Amino acid sequence: MYFSGYNIFSQIRDSKNFFLINALSKNADILNPEKAEEIIKGNYTDIEEYIQKGYMIDEDEERKRYNKLYKEFLELRERSEIQIFYVPHYDCNFDCSYCYQDEYSNERGHNFQGVTDAFFNYIEENFNNKHKYITLFGGEPLLSGQRSKDKIAYFIEKAQARKIDIAVVTNGYNLADHIDILSKVKIREIQVTLDGTENVHNRRRPLRGGGATFDEIVEGIDRALEAGIPINLRMVLDKDNIKDLPDFSDFAIEKGWVENPIFKTQLGRNYELHHCRKNSSSLFSRIELYEKVYELIEEYPQILKFHRPAYSISKFLLENGDMPEPLFDSCPGCKTEWAFDYTGRIYSCTATVGKEGEALGAFYPEKKLNENDIKIWKDRDVTTLEECRICSLQLLCGGGCAAAAKNRTGSIMNPDCRPVKELLEMGISLYFEKGVING
Repeated sequence: MYFSGYNIFSQIRDSKNFFLINALSKNADILNPEKAEEIIKGNYTDIEEYIQKGYMIDEDEERKRYNKLYKEFLELRERSEIQIFYVPHYDCNFDCSYCYQDEYSNERGHNFQGVTDAFFNYIEENFNNKHKYITLFGGEPLLSGQRSKDKIAYFIEKAQARKIDIAVVTNGYNLADHIDILSKVKIREIQVTLDGTENVHNRRRPLRGGGATFDEIVEGIDRALEAGIPINLRMVLDKDNIKDLPDFSDFAIEKGWVENPIFKTQLGRNYELHHCRKNSSSLFSRIELYEKVYELIEEYPQILKFHRPAYSISKFLLENGDMPEPLFDSCPGCKTEWAFDYTGRIYSCTATVGKEGEALGAFYPEKKLNENDIKIWKDRDVTTLEECRICSLQLLCGGGCAAAAKNRTGSIMNPDCRPVKELLEMGISLYFEKGVING
């Protein structure tokens, strides 16, 4: 028997208590200082308790359990729904301060209908036996003007004919003008970005050439919700707008959005993916961002009515009272996510789509795939990443984002490590120790 290599043991933030979590045995416990001292000293009063919960286990037995759950993970993923991103162009009507696509080429003269038809033929042929939906991405997919609307209408018509659901990632400026078109197909959700209250947002996300955008986006959100179209509101955070989170939470609460069952939220971290126009001194590391959010929630608990951060699996434990399945892979690229663009190229995911040198093949004008590179993407998980194999956090981290790892190290076969332990320290403190959620 040994103390499991998948145990995560640490002290809860701002508390004398500790937590012990094992993602393989799917157990989690809060320990008082006396119980924690047993683990620190390796002197257990009741070893059967630790054996029963998988915190202490025979190494061979643990290996068998790991292999069994890994096999189940792969089988479940094989049956999982695929999200297919499609970029109709890289044009955008915004001039966001932190845009990472401003250097992307926007080639002209493409046969929109021909490429669109080829795209639908490709996914019908290659993902015919898969549950799937398509997400329109950009650039900005919902531009003004009849020509742009006609393109979106044609795309929607093709999806509707095949009974494929649609989602849209948009800046929201022209959303209100597209409600009628979008209502012709089942919309999973519209992801819209607002970076804070009016003045803060308008400073960060103005129109190209200048001009405010906040009011039009708010109108689009209202119109979509009235039409029964789900909204996923995203707020991109860095040091320039983090202090506006409480006021923006109040705004969303006062609008009545947070009470709507088809409205949800996410907090995005502004970071350098390929490159970032913003001064990097304003960017948070992942842990810095959530430390600041932790502090703000303590002072302004109404933030949790707007958004409840995951803090690794802390939110999951709170809402489900149980552990999630082990996460052997957190990168969906070439597995449950693919990306295509109007030039006929195929990419692994939204983090690579449009970036020079990242294409993995083409669907137009002729089909071709780089099978070797695709295989590397498909094989990447915690069992093939050397650093992950010896990390106790692997089954809650999943190896992180392959594209981010490549951007940082030059290879997707390196991990994009997540600060799992530190996030748990804060999340368990907020949700279980301090009870801020009920505040």
